[in-house]
Amino acid sequence: MPYSKESLKIDAEREVDRIVTQMRQTIFKEFKRKGGVVGVSGGIDSSVVLALCARAFGPERVLAVLMPEAESSPDNIGLTRKLIAKVGVAHVIENMTPALFGFGCYQRRDAAIKRIFPEYDESYRTKIVLPKGLLEAGTLNFFQLTVISPEGEEKTTRLPLKEYLEIVAASNFKQRSRMSMLYYHAEIRNYGVIGTPNKNEHDLGFFVKFGDSGVDIKPIVHLFKSQVYQLAAHLEIPEEICQRIPTSDTYSAEQTQEEFFFRIPFDLLDLIWCGWEAGAPEEEIARAADLKAEQVRIIIDDIKRKKSTTQYLRTNPIEIGA
Repeated sequence: MPYSKESLKIDAEREVDRIVTQMRQTIFKEFKRKGGVVGVSGGIDSSVVLALCARAFGPERVLAVLMPEAESSPDNIGLTRKLIAKVGVAHVIENMTPALFGFGCYQRRDAAIKRIFPEYDESYRTKIVLPKGLLEAGTLNFFQLTVISPEGEEKTTRLPLKEYLEIVAASNFKQRSRMSMLYYHAEIRNYGVIGTPNKNEHDLGFFVKFGDSGVDIKPIVHLFKSQVYQLAAHLEIPEEICQRIPTSDTYSAEQTQEEFFFRIPFDLLDLIWCGWEAGAPEEEIARAADLKAEQVRIIIDDIKRKKSTTQYLRTNPIEIGA
């Protein structure tokens, strides 16, 4: 049977039942925990995971933790509260800004930015992006820094390695601080921490080691982003969340996950990636994606590069034996 867009479709009801069964077995039987804690952001992944937890453990055994900070999107809390009201779980709000100031997250990052753009100050917004035009040129993944002045003037330049590493290392305090907060709330209740990464994030390295990857179980890590949306439809996640453009919610300027890391839309990335994993010929994948075979090859090469260069992130600590 020729490869097509239908190859990405899953039986959402059956998949939800399978995930829920495994979550119960892992948390209650293997880990001897009493429920689950989920960090929620108003995004599609954490919303789906929260709904799965409510089904798996019962709403009374689930805690949603909202962790806004100074640069979070103002939409996060409103969207999350709508979801929480629907699934009926308890929640707490933890302001992470003081902890991030204590770590020097903003100060360390801004010092690196000012070496590139001396005029930069707290009134500016900033983000890191990858080059556009992957389908046309197949350019490598080199990062660029964009700053936006209070007047809306935008400047972008290629990031030197030293400053790139400093900005990312400082920004990663955000994910690692959230991980610590989740484990605090899990441990005082004897709950497990339930992770929210999907296949796109995990396999391509779009996460922070011992940050958002620091969890006890990952119920949707085997699913492409487009398949997570299929679960969301079955679980009746609020439409405002389903229609929201996925963002990194890490930097002060608005930034989609596509421009920060993935470089092409999820539905296209997933269609090509799924076909490649299934061993479908590039010409067949190209027809399904309405692209040229050369464009499909460019995207597959980009997937391979990301998987290879981020393998360290997926590697567990190495035990050096006697």
